Amino acid sequence: MTTKHEVLRYTAFSGDPEGGNPAGVVLDAAGLDDAGMLAIAAELGYSESAFLSAPPEGLGGEPGRAFTIRYFSPKAEVPFCGHATVATAIALGERIGTGDLVFATRAGAVPVTVSEERGALRATLTTVEPHSEDIADADLAEALAALDWSAADLDPALPPRVAFAGARHLVLGAATRERLADLAYDFDRLEALMRRLDLTTVQLVWRESETVFHVRDPFPVGGVVEDPATGAAAGAFGAYARELGLVPESAVLTLHQGQDMGRPGTLTVELCAGDKRVRVSGRGTRIT
Repeated sequence: MTTKHEVLRYTAFSGDPEGGNPAGVVLDAAGLDDAGMLAIAAELGYSESAFLSAPPEGLGGEPGRAFTIRYFSPKAEVPFCGHATVATAIALGERIGTGDLVFATRAGAVPVTVSEERGALRATLTTVEPHSEDIADADLAEALAALDWSAADLDPALPPRVAFAGARHLVLGAATRERLADLAYDFDRLEALMRRLDLTTVQLVWRESETVFHVRDPFPVGGVVEDPATGAAAGAFGAYARELGLVPESAVLTLHQGQDMGRPGTLTVELCAGDKRVRVSGRGTRIT
């Protein structure tokens, strides 16, 4: 890595370096401009990398445990990234100990708690306040065409919506596990639609049971075919599912992602009555 800034590599949503979603982490990005951060992210080639600097005034949090965080894919900056937040929190937990952190993101303040469970670190982020919205019929038709899906491939119990919990994601329910597993899409066509609709990923979901889901996230706008484990989309999906009455107001959901890529990971999504925000948690570990 051609930079004087130390670039760490961590995976999020798995305790196995070969699983989950890898992220680059720069714990001291002071002196790096946008071009420098983008160059590091592009050289790493991970779906996102995170860069820390001093917190803005008024952020709150304990001294030394509050930061500004920015996220870059190999192609552009993104407003919020769940897996890179978890990866960064795990890296900080190893260095400054477990406890509460707070990150100032472009989407808003995101608190994170790092805890130890059976000798392994786990990070839980709390999203900004989420919401969802309908997608126009023509835009849905274009998304299906880019994915090479038919209307019959959709699960009618999971209506298409654009969901937000720090970034925008198009949620599409797959009628079968086989449909979810067979991902071969028109990269340029889907990217063009996503840029027009300001989408970060398309979250494809198959429901295994009341609280267990399998998900995949095409990410052409980030310069990669697929994101292996997507914390921001998991938070958005949790809010979407609760808003539509698909799950109880208080629930713990398990999302399995990355299996079809050979990088299995597990994301835990917690919904709490009386709080619109969503908690997303998972393990993480350093990639040597």
